[in-house]
Amino acid sequence: MFGKLMNNYYYGKSGKGDYKRDDLPRNRWQLFWEMLRIRLSGLFRLNLMTAIAFIPLMYVMILLVNSLFSHLIGVADALSDPEQAELAAQMVKDSPQQIYNILFSSLVLLIPAIAITGPVQAGMAYITRNWARDEHAFIWSDFKDAVKDNWKQALAISAITGLVPIVMLVCWQFYGGMAQTNGMFFVVPQVLTMALGVIWMMSLVFMYPMMVTYKMSLMTLIRNALLLSIGRLPQTVGVRLVTLLPSLIAALVAFFTPYMMYTVMALAGYYVLIGNALARFVHAAFTNATFDRYINPRIAGAEVNRGLSFEDDYEDEFEEEDET
Repeated sequence: MFGKLMNNYYYGKSGKGDYKRDDLPRNRWQLFWEMLRIRLSGLFRLNLMTAIAFIPLMYVMILLVNSLFSHLIGVADALSDPEQAELAAQMVKDSPQQIYNILFSSLVLLIPAIAITGPVQAGMAYITRNWARDEHAFIWSDFKDAVKDNWKQALAISAITGLVPIVMLVCWQFYGGMAQTNGMFFVVPQVLTMALGVIWMMSLVFMYPMMVTYKMSLMTLIRNALLLSIGRLPQTVGVRLVTLLPSLIAALVAFFTPYMMYTVMALAGYYVLIGNALARFVHAAFTNATFDRYINPRIAGAEVNRGLSFEDDYEDEFEEEDET
């Protein structure tokens, strides 16, 4: 499709325009794959340019995975040795608290590691938003301008995001303990806390693209993103799972095979090379469609379905051919 478009652009055709409407995508699926093919090398460059901001986050995640696997391997080794039955029983008894301590210390480190990525994610959201709807964007200059214009809101969002996992962990532990001693009533706030945390994570799909697309206050931004994530929950969960698929595959390979070290290295390489930018591009394609359905039609003069061809375009082209 776009191969023909580029050939027409460079060489042209006698007696015809530079390109045909038939070469343009007619639906979101075609638009996504064509833009991904065209912008794939740009996504590599964008990811490499911003990778330094995600290195602390990746380092903490590697420490967390390594600590958890080391603990589980230690417990498994003790259980497999009949001479250490008493030690194994004690390790199994203490294991939940040990896992909690590992998670707690790692999630504390994640707070600043996630917080510093906010402005960078705003810049990436702007670039990928334009690319996903077939608009031009300079990788460095437009990225820099987007960071400059949105860094305050982006930093606030990423700081809250950094706090969410540890709040979920502490509340799960606290209300779980209360439920064991004071009755099952405390299961309700325990589950509610987890649900709110998951919804916040889902709403991040919308927050950064919305931040760089519309002018609104921080509270309005958060409220609208939460409402969209709830209203489009199945689709948002699906998008999240698609972008997390490499991590899920790596986790299964690391758990069921003896190649954990190589799997972690491969996953880290994926995110250093293209993983973050590709995830942002997928989010941008999804949020562009969502904004065109729920927000842009309510804004006077806002253009809808950018990058797509319309039936009216074909009618205009046929009329021009008839006139000639």
